[in-house]
Amino acid sequence: MKHPIVICGYGPGISHAVAQLFGWAGHPVAIIARNAHRLADGVAALEAEGIKVQAFMADLSNVKEVQRTIADVRAAMGSIGILHWNAYTNIEGSLLLASPNDLSNSLSVRIIGYITAVQECLADLEENQGAVLATSGAMAFYGAEIDAFAKDFGILAISVAAQHKATGILTETLKPHGIYVGEVIVNGFVKSTESGNEHHATLEPNDIANQFWKMNAMRKTHSIVFGENLAAQRR
Repeated sequence: MKHPIVICGYGPGISHAVAQLFGWAGHPVAIIARNAHRLADGVAALEAEGIKVQAFMADLSNVKEVQRTIADVRAAMGSIGILHWNAYTNIEGSLLLASPNDLSNSLSVRIIGYITAVQECLADLEENQGAVLATSGAMAFYGAEIDAFAKDFGILAISVAAQHKATGILTETLKPHGIYVGEVIVNGFVKSTESGNEHHATLEPNDIANQFWKMNAMRKTHSIVFGENLAAQRR
């Protein structure tokens, strides 16, 4: 029997496609989000496809809720095999206008919640030779052109960049534990998501989920950029 995949930051886009793909392959699926209606819709849709799924409500920016929820998943579904960090905040705006609270909240989701979840899953992932999968964005990169685009999304951009660095460090830190780390850096807007609907998205969630599947199966490449029909190896 395959071990559960825990999807943190469940929604109708990338994370739902990941839940489908790994669920079809026999992994029980735990979906975590703040929105009860979104969770209920997700459970109904996944169960209709024969996927074993349970929902857990949590604010992933809150350390205690992350710790409690991972423990609840383990108690309900058994030892965890894969952690998918897809959590995000839609906090945007210029750094000149950013409030300390907005900056803190964005980093709490992208970094503090993320690292806490990895820590809470660590013993299971090591025992099961499991994986950490992370969804990121192209604003994580440095460069004048990227920074010029990101200036109106400053709060989001710096938290994505911090998550990208954390994922790179986790890749090297978890190798001795036999745990694989894989990151897909999405270069564009994704269909079926809030931001995608606003920006005429071109990227299909299923295509991104397939990248996670292939990376986890091969366990050679740790970070790729995917977007505009381009998938390029980064690490």
